Amino acid sequence: MTGRTLRLRRLRRLTPGREDGGARTGRRRGATPKVVALGGGQGLSASLTALRRITGDLTAVVTVADDGGSSGRLREELGVLPPGDLRKALAALCGDDDWGQTWARVIQHRFQSAGDLHEHAVGNLLIVALWEQLGDPVQALDLVGKLLGAQGRVLPMSAVPLELQALVKGHDPARPEDVDTVRGQATVALTPGEVLSVQVVPSDPPAVPEAVAAVLDADWVVLGPGSWFSSVIPHLLVPELLDALMATKARRVLSLNLAPQPGETEGFSPQRHLEVLARHAPKLALDVVLADEAAVPDRESLADAAKRFGAAVELAPVARQDGSPKHDPELLAAAYDRIFRMHGRIGPWR
Repeated sequence: MTGRTLRLRRLRRLTPGREDGGARTGRRRGATPKVVALGGGQGLSASLTALRRITGDLTAVVTVADDGGSSGRLREELGVLPPGDLRKALAALCGDDDWGQTWARVIQHRFQSAGDLHEHAVGNLLIVALWEQLGDPVQALDLVGKLLGAQGRVLPMSAVPLELQALVKGHDPARPEDVDTVRGQATVALTPGEVLSVQVVPSDPPAVPEAVAAVLDADWVVLGPGSWFSSVIPHLLVPELLDALMATKARRVLSLNLAPQPGETEGFSPQRHLEVLARHAPKLALDVVLADEAAVPDRESLADAAKRFGAAVELAPVARQDGSPKHDPELLAAAYDRIFRMHGRIGPWR
């Protein structure tokens, strides 16, 4: 038995509301489903903004490989986890009342100056200050969430900052058939050429125990949408987190992007996103693949790709009506709610 398996079993025993390795106990009739959303950046924010409308028990597990902008500067100078995607997740969990929206704007505010504060986000500085004060990233994020009145919890996926590395074919246009290693999330996200695979350094990073426990105790786990190679797949590269995703009794839904991302997924079809996901986590099972109905030109090919994961495909209008490649929070919430009701096991929240 491996050390990872032993740690996973210990976490399962310690997970609240579970006995005998998976049966939920002590759940109130009428309670909302426990949902864990994994990702980073704007994609995760879109998912959280939708999910907080339909559940009161929501946890975000966020990538920690960002090395650009304000996050990259703080990470390099102070050796901390990059706070930017964590900040965005907290902002997305802020309520729609005056308090929530005011704090969401405050933590997203960026200074504009000719000095060192230029482009630093207020929320990044607040999060890092509390990390230094408390010495515990999870406790600090919980405290920020309490201050904001966040409608859910935000956790980093790993306890250490990670470096993203990608194998890219044709990164140099002068050598279109050569494969190069591209380093750094900010660089990978905009790289020319075809991204073949990604990995993280260190290759066996420690997962945050609270994140693993949340996945094990969830009713639903939502992966995506977001930058595929730099925000979605990295969760599958943290061994303990991947083990939890495969061991959990939760149902798993993969939410696809509305359009390919310039750079890392240029020209990708919806089914191509599933194919590269399978290369990085070939043993991962899914229950539902959610896609915008207008973004799937070949429904049969997407259904075939989803079958590899054991998943059904759900098509729904989830894009904004203004033509931008962004999710509409109300439409996405409606799609998630329907999936939870139609594909979930009969739960005490229904």
